[in-house]
Amino acid sequence: MWTKENRQVYERHGLRYPSDLTDEEWAPAEPPIPPAKRGGRQRTVNIREVLNGVFHVLMTGCQWRALPRVLPPRSTVHEYLGLWEWDGTLARLHHALFVEVRELAGKEASPTAAIIDSQSVKGAEKRGARIDPSGYDAGKKVKGKKRHIVVDTLGMILAAHIQPADIQDRDGALPVSKEVRRLFPFVERVFADGGYQGAATAAVRELGEWHLEIVKRSDTAKGFEVLPKRWIVERTFGWLGRCRRLAKDFENLSRMSLAFLRLALIRLLLRRIARHRKS
Repeated sequence: MWTKENRQVYERHGLRYPSDLTDEEWAPAEPPIPPAKRGGRQRTVNIREVLNGVFHVLMTGCQWRALPRVLPPRSTVHEYLGLWEWDGTLARLHHALFVEVRELAGKEASPTAAIIDSQSVKGAEKRGARIDPSGYDAGKKVKGKKRHIVVDTLGMILAAHIQPADIQDRDGALPVSKEVRRLFPFVERVFADGGYQGAATAAVRELGEWHLEIVKRSDTAKGFEVLPKRWIVERTFGWLGRCRRLAKDFENLSRMSLAFLRLALIRLLLRRIARHRKS
């Protein structure tokens, strides 16, 4: 519920664009970003402005050529985004912020429970020599890509994979589950929907000492029903939907789609940390 106090916390007056980082948001984002390399010509690019440019594309969904002139050139912003995805900067930044948000919430850095789900996203018109394959999800009648995510009980993403939409949930769960087991070995219970039943999901159970619990909707239920734990991952998909760049799959490469997915969570985590430091 909106109150005067809440509006003062969430308002972003005084910024050039609502997507720009405040000083409180830039403070935790700066340390994981690599400094300029030694030798050669000195770096003249303002890294904070580069991150502002990336967030502007993420939030508004604008084309790269429509990036405002007050921000760094589109080639510079795009080049840094590709570099940060390639060298793992985005993954390190997301992990550092994820741990801090959990500790601020009074939880252990490594979760013990997780929820897995997927979302099929319609693909946009694309062209180019290098385009990762898409698929057709016959159940949802969507041609494009599938976002497979695993979240904790706060709704923060532990791991994510981008796959063609024609891959079944039970088949696509294995690679993302392997990443969760590698990064967060203390997960003991994973909640999922009925799409993760079957022999293919047995390999997920064998990855470690965790229990895969299927949360089903009651056969007698009528209309909308909030299901235990599963609503958490659905809320996360709702958070991702606030970023217009994620409304469709606009990227030619799946790794760039994953980069924008990580950026959406980084944006959310930065704002949570900044609000906590303000209060």
